[in-house]
Amino acid sequence: MRRKGNLPVKTCAICGRPFAWRRKWARVWDEVRYCSERCRAQRRSAAHDDGHDQAGDRAR
Repeated sequence: MRRKGNLPVKTCAICGRPFAWRRKWARVWDEVRYCSERCRAQRRSAAHDDGHDQAGDRAR
């Protein structure tokens, strides 16, 4: 078992904040890139945002 002071730390790819290892990430720690669901959702919305106003496009 690890002590809290010895947990590995990564930096979030979206917000840049450091976050520590969590037990639920034990098997996928190498794949974890985001500190929270909110940052994961921002990644998705940023990838789909191409600079066009989608609501305006639908109104035409």
